[in-house]
Amino acid sequence: MVIFFAFLASYCSIFMIKPVAEHFGLVDVPCSRKKHVGSIPLIGGVSIFVAVLVSIIIFIPLEKRLVVYLICAAAIVLLGVIDDYKQLGVKIRLCVQTVVALIMMWGSDAYIHNLGNLFGLGEIELGLFGIPFTIIAVIAAINAFNMIDGIDGLAGAMSITTFAAILSLMAINGGQLTVLPLIIIATIVPYLAFNLGVLGHKNKKIFMGDAGSMFIGLSVIWLLMISTQSDLNNAFSPVTALWIIAIPLMDMMAIIIRRIKKGQSPFTADRDHLHHVFMRIGFSSRKALISITIFSIILAAIGVSGELLGIPEWFMLVSFIGIFIVYSMCIQHAWKVARFLRRYVFNKKRIQEKTNYEL
Repeated sequence: MVIFFAFLASYCSIFMIKPVAEHFGLVDVPCSRKKHVGSIPLIGGVSIFVAVLVSIIIFIPLEKRLVVYLICAAAIVLLGVIDDYKQLGVKIRLCVQTVVALIMMWGSDAYIHNLGNLFGLGEIELGLFGIPFTIIAVIAAINAFNMIDGIDGLAGAMSITTFAAILSLMAINGGQLTVLPLIIIATIVPYLAFNLGVLGHKNKKIFMGDAGSMFIGLSVIWLLMISTQSDLNNAFSPVTALWIIAIPLMDMMAIIIRRIKKGQSPFTADRDHLHHVFMRIGFSSRKALISITIFSIILAAIGVSGELLGIPEWFMLVSFIGIFIVYSMCIQHAWKVARFLRRYVFNKKRIQEKTNYEL
């Protein structure tokens, strides 16, 4: 019942909000960095939030931390809408995100104070240092999903992968508020149908917008925090959270490192993200989406499997760092990687296909 309601609420919200957005000019206009055709309404995130809000009010008993989560989510969505409508400065966005992080910690009575047994020597407690650490983590999660939103369907697919992994571990290990990630997944599906133009939704494209990607990031970090920092029953270990959000997190960190090395601001927009690399190689937007989604599912599955099989946390951390180093090196040398794959992998594949056809 809750899945159907959340899905329907999201679907109806899109139809209700779309004409309002078009009337007030909340649309994405093509430019040198954005190659889509026509002005696309930036309402995906707003419709998802509205559907989540209504579904929670109807199906989940409200408590203090849930109310505070909704207040923080509303603030982030409002920030995103304003940023979509009129580009805000980085400092303003970071200030609001910091305030939201502080309110969320206070309302949830929780912050990231325990990093788990990362080195095999016992639990690592951060104490009060966990407060600034949590602020950084909240800002990182919000902006990681914001930065991954570069081609049709990617932010939505990454979100569903992440929430599905959280849902599975919460359901198996007895986490709290298990229904929440299920609700969010159900509200994202209608957005994807419109965004990708599938199932009869061709020529009805909408974008998620900053409101949506930031809302997703906030929801992810909140669920990760209450699932790993409970004093009674954690659904999974903190290191597992890294695997669950692996692609958005690694892409953001690799890009920031690349920009700093080039003497640029970490928040400078460019075309060096993972999906850009795939498209330089010769992938279409849809093939890049499928490939990155599969990669994300594999990494999330490794994290979930490691948690369920009881693999030592230090081993999971070392493995994650190893994958990140390889990933980061590929992003740092994105042009060389793309050129190599185009020349020596895809050209050989085309030649082989041509030969097979002629034979």
